[in-house]
Amino acid sequence: GLFGVPELSCPEGFQEAQDKALQESEQLVQKACSTPPGPETVMIFDQLSDSLCRVADLADFVKVAHPDFAFREAAEEACRNIGTVVEKLNTDVELCQSLRHLLADETVMSSLDPETRRVAELFMFDFEISGIHLDEEKRKKAVDLNVRILDLCNEFLIGTHIPNKIDKHVLPEHIRYNFTAEGNYLQVSGLHADCPDDLVREAAYKIFLHSNAQQLARLEELLASRNSLAQLVGYDTFAHRALQGTMAKNPETVRQFLEKLSEQLSKRTQKDFEMMTKMKTKLNPHNSMLMPWDHPYYSGVLRAERYNIDPGLYCPFFSLGACMEGLNSLFSQLLGISLYAEQTKRGEIWSEDVRKLAVVHETEGLLGYIYCDFFQRPDKPHQDCHFTVRGGRLKENGEYQLPVVVLMLSLPNSARGAPTLLSPGMMENLFHEMGHAMHSMLGRTRYQHVTGTRCATDFAEVPSILMEYFANDYRVVNQFARHYKTGQPLPKNMVSRLCESKKVCAAADMQLQVFYAVLDQIYHGKHPLKKSTTEILKETQEKVYGLPYVHNTAWQLRFSHLVGYGAKYYSYLMSRAVASMVWKQCFAQNPFDRAMGERYRREMLAHGGAKEPMLMVQGMLQKSPSVEDFVDALVSDLDHDFETFIMDS
Repeated sequence: GLFGVPELSCPEGFQEAQDKALQESEQLVQKACSTPPGPETVMIFDQLSDSLCRVADLADFVKVAHPDFAFREAAEEACRNIGTVVEKLNTDVELCQSLRHLLADETVMSSLDPETRRVAELFMFDFEISGIHLDEEKRKKAVDLNVRILDLCNEFLIGTHIPNKIDKHVLPEHIRYNFTAEGNYLQVSGLHADCPDDLVREAAYKIFLHSNAQQLARLEELLASRNSLAQLVGYDTFAHRALQGTMAKNPETVRQFLEKLSEQLSKRTQKDFEMMTKMKTKLNPHNSMLMPWDHPYYSGVLRAERYNIDPGLYCPFFSLGACMEGLNSLFSQLLGISLYAEQTKRGEIWSEDVRKLAVVHETEGLLGYIYCDFFQRPDKPHQDCHFTVRGGRLKENGEYQLPVVVLMLSLPNSARGAPTLLSPGMMENLFHEMGHAMHSMLGRTRYQHVTGTRCATDFAEVPSILMEYFANDYRVVNQFARHYKTGQPLPKNMVSRLCESKKVCAAADMQLQVFYAVLDQIYHGKHPLKKSTTEILKETQEKVYGLPYVHNTAWQLRFSHLVGYGAKYYSYLMSRAVASMVWKQCFAQNPFDRAMGERYRREMLAHGGAKEPMLMVQGMLQKSPSVEDFVDALVSDLDHDFETFIMDS
């Protein structure tokens, strides 16, 4: 069966696995309600969470990645059913009472260790978000809102990807071939950001981002429903609710962080825009005003012109085998961990090119498994991501339940006999996703509710972004980057050029991220919103980003992150700031420093979500960073490295 789960040798098995989990959960609910308050209460709650997550997490992966439609459909159904049960449990008054008795018992609470206390509080937080403390009528309203929000999220997400159609006669004949034809219509399914023809990018931007009344109504209802739910359960805004337990803690800190960052970036961003405008004028003298569809294209042109970093020059040095060796060697030096390929049993994997790795520590033994689903195939989503399939936890019999994760990439399939070659971007993504996987393997918590990457969103990206710093360091790259034909190492100046090229227009790129994050905060801030979402977009774009808003467009209707990262889009920037500080302070001097590797494991990876994120950062940096420190870390990363600059000149 899939992942070694015997029931899952066929799609119908999902029903069986689900029934088993629901039966188990009923028994655990009864047990929780009849157990006197103590550490065992938390243990039972965690078992309950585990029995449902073991099916739901696995199904979450299968529903997007399995090549067989019947499996995807069965998994989708299982996700829905378990979601409904979780909603019911979160409003089960008797179940909540058993936890409340524990939290109210000061003697018992003071005898619990910090991890158990935090997990008990996190479970209580889940109850409160569902409105358990409200009277029956309001509680029902909270449940209805939760269900409605879930539906709106799914509908909005689908709407963000749907192509727009246009009568082909509207477009000049010489650019029509760039778009898919359907009878008299052309389909525009993206922004064509890399197309050298300004007109194609302009057309794609205006058509793909054209406002759509249905999608607009969905977004407005989604934001209003999120706000109603947050206020119903006692928060000022949805952002206040979403930020509880994060590094930032509240919307005020996020606002401060984004404002200060924007201030520090503004001069550099202006310079970047001026360089792009110059380049546009040079290539297109008739139309030199810089527009939003120009930014990604011209920053790429400037990068290529200045640093000659054609991916084709780099790929031969980054065969997949070499990159995996590089990761293995890095983990072994930093953490005493090795990756071993394991034979899979029949039916355990969903595609024959999936590889299973055992993660083994030199003294602690087997830590868990990583399934590598790295190659493109029809119907597989084009995104790089990390899935938890089973969380680690200490079982009742004293054994440790080993974590299982999947790393999904979409690497091109190589020609027969030739190795798979990665572009520098793919190599960096591999390191990034492996950072998540190591967090899952080493976040060996007692409770699966807080295992590995089950932590605050603004902390979750720290381990993965930190791995990007390793992937961009010559000392690390030099250990594995070899030409697959000649065995020649990748020259140092090629690595330096690559790193420096990433800094070209990096301020403008970061400013764009700040704009998205600010927009997300306003949408999830005080309601009713002062203006329509499109008017807010226009105002914020002109104030924070600086390139003009284009009439009749509504970029926010394509902003799919509003679903999974509502009020938390800033997380990526804040995680990068922390990763940058950790790199500079702890690893920049010696990226293979074992003592630092151990400190990193002990202070940051080992706790999963069982410790407050800011305390983990303090433990690692041995100081408490301020918002200004975060901003400085991000901005100093934009400075060019003097040595490379001299070498290249």
